[in-house]
Amino acid sequence: MKKVLFSVALVMASCAVFGQTKTVREAKRQADAKKFAEAEQLINAALENEETKNAANTWNVAGYIQQKINEEENTKAYLKQPFDTVKMYNSTYKMFEYFTKCDELEQIPNEKGKVKIRYRKANSATMQQNRPNLINGGVLYFNQGNDAEAYKYFSMYIDSAEYPMLKEANIAETDSMMPTIAYYTALAATKMAQAAEETDKAAAAANYKNALKYVDLASNDKENGQYALEFKSTAYKALGDTVQWIASLQEGMQRFPEHSFFFGNLIDYYSNSGKYADAIKFADDMIAKNGNSDFYQYVKGYLYQNMKDYANAEAAYKQAIELKPDYVEAYSNLGLCYCQQAIAYGEQAVSDIDDPKYQEEQAKIKKYYEDALPYYEKARELAPDRQDLWLNGLYTIYYKLNMGEQFKEVEKLMQ
Repeated sequence: MKKVLFSVALVMASCAVFGQTKTVREAKRQADAKKFAEAEQLINAALENEETKNAANTWNVAGYIQQKINEEENTKAYLKQPFDTVKMYNSTYKMFEYFTKCDELEQIPNEKGKVKIRYRKANSATMQQNRPNLINGGVLYFNQGNDAEAYKYFSMYIDSAEYPMLKEANIAETDSMMPTIAYYTALAATKMAQAAEETDKAAAAANYKNALKYVDLASNDKENGQYALEFKSTAYKALGDTVQWIASLQEGMQRFPEHSFFFGNLIDYYSNSGKYADAIKFADDMIAKNGNSDFYQYVKGYLYQNMKDYANAEAAYKQAIELKPDYVEAYSNLGLCYCQQAIAYGEQAVSDIDDPKYQEEQAKIKKYYEDALPYYEKARELAPDRQDLWLNGLYTIYYKLNMGEQFKEVEKLMQ
């Protein structure tokens, strides 16, 4: 009696499996008939059913249905008929998800310990053909301000280059769009992180970590590489990783020396923490690695100036000017060095005009302003539109040196 009952149970189980397998086949048939709503309803049930959810074929059919939906919308677009843009891009995303899961399940050995690959070749070809639509979907959502969806599409575009089923296509080495899309992926994640900083610290941290996944690749983008490294620095700072934050700023200065973000933040860090020796060593290391760079000489000058080591600051600025004769910022800061010394010396000088030292010390103060004058005037000559680099300096110097006509001229500019 027990054996009979056991046999009946086996038959019933077989019928259940057969029924679900039939559902998968019917879902494919409905897709071929362009009855996509019915096809999706059937396959979604199969994807959740214990008997079929771990079968590679179930996921293959799920991807096939999305492929057919995508083809239908693409055909409408080609024929200039009304088509559903969102449906087209969503079907691409789902197709990638389903075919990837199918491939994953195909890697599991069967009861005999063998791996049979049935679907990879056809599915990988379909995915490569449709992969650009992941960009289009990301752009659609990005332009709508939906950073979460944009990140989802852009990140899949990047990540898919490393999918096992696409490895043979050598996408990472041949796809020139990768750095650009990585930039927008990191940008979307950074925007979400910054938006969540005040309300959800955990979400902000998670999004900063997501941005970090793509910033190194994004830094190779020709137009936006420096901004990708900005995202990197911003993320590490927000995550409280000071070591990586400083390292990212140094990397940014080395790779994009003219981009002020890295210079400004690194100098602020060194200045606020009083680590001028470390900063000078960094500048010297950069000079040793890259040759006698005008920019790093300027950096040294700026650091020494903040340390009030004016002699070394002047020497570094003059070296920068020798290497780059039109280095307007170096001229401006060199003039400022002399003015700062004039102010500092004046604060210590005697104020009694009857004191024997008074005339001597006033002459020295005057000499500082006289030394500053040609550098500010050169800065004005080189960059007449950048008044922030010379106007205040010349205003002070002309006043201190009693240069009435010149003073009146710049005074008008101050108004």
